[in-house]
Amino acid sequence: MTLDYYEVLEVSRDAAGAEIKKSYRKLAIKYHPDKNPGDKKAEERFKLINEAYDVLGKEEKRRIYDQYGKEGLERQGAGFHANSMDDIMDVFNSMFGGGFGGGFSGQGQQRDPSAKYALDFEITLDLPFNEAVFGVEKEITLSYKAPCASCHGTGAKEGKMQPCGYCEGRGQVVMRQGFMTFAQECPKCQGSGQMAQEDCHACHGAGYTTHEQTVKFAVPAGIDTGNRLRVAGYGNENKHGQRGDLYVTFQVEEDEHFVRDGNDIYIVVPVFFTQCILGETITIPSLDGELELHLKEGTRDKEQFVFKGKGVADVHSGRKGHLIAQVKMILPNKITEEQKGMLKAIQESYGVESRPHKSNFESTFERIKGWFKG
Repeated sequence: MTLDYYEVLEVSRDAAGAEIKKSYRKLAIKYHPDKNPGDKKAEERFKLINEAYDVLGKEEKRRIYDQYGKEGLERQGAGFHANSMDDIMDVFNSMFGGGFGGGFSGQGQQRDPSAKYALDFEITLDLPFNEAVFGVEKEITLSYKAPCASCHGTGAKEGKMQPCGYCEGRGQVVMRQGFMTFAQECPKCQGSGQMAQEDCHACHGAGYTTHEQTVKFAVPAGIDTGNRLRVAGYGNENKHGQRGDLYVTFQVEEDEHFVRDGNDIYIVVPVFFTQCILGETITIPSLDGELELHLKEGTRDKEQFVFKGKGVADVHSGRKGHLIAQVKMILPNKITEEQKGMLKAIQESYGVESRPHKSNFESTFERIKGWFKG
């Protein structure tokens, strides 16, 4: 299962930077090793939280992650580092500098708490092997959400709302953990502080309706399973008519002959045993057409031949990997008496060399005989 940094920090994909930082500070304090001595699970969670914030807290890293996922960061060489001293001191001060009792206050733009859905959403798209390797223009039909026209996205009949009874209209509920007090988003109204007096009949209280749309986008050459592509402006729609983004995660189908490993391609080449012994030049398929494979005399089973630059183009740099052809020696299924005689003659012509087991086990036989003496 792929790790999702947004889930780790418990924020939506359209969360503003201030919201991400606020959630990071809250979770870092909750799972800090000093607050959970001896708790290995809390320690691992704390490390994940810092790793996630190191990416989502930096604009450039977040952009790469949103488009290509964690694999994209690794290919770009954008490693994971400790967070800035300011962020670390924020956590430290909140833990030990009088931050108890009142939760946390966040400044900056945040997602509308009355929204019924996130603006960004993700789909998985199956790609044939050749389309992933060479790139393709795709056209798909998808469903996206837009505010219900009858209730203006509130989910309430005629848009009539009332204060949430669970949080008494505050949008937050207070949670206590030992000697610490935290303010959390109200689970009933999702932080809006309001609830519908009566559900809207048009959307049944959902606050949105679904619409179909055809989307065209280019899939770059070299896309692999797990890669993610951002298609801007094709996400869900908010009350102001603004659209979020669509994220497409790819699942590449396997090929009958080619096996992909990153940017390298492997192909198994069946070769009759006489071709391996005598050597021969044969033609094999590649992504670009045909290649000549020169089998030398005495080619071994599973021996590999590398064709540099004949693999898949890297989705970021365009640099191609290699094609690796692996020999699979084929032995005859049946043999005639005439062929058997010919093979015996060949075997005898090699003399001692044709019976390597004898010289190999001679000392072993003598050693075993000694076990039974006396």
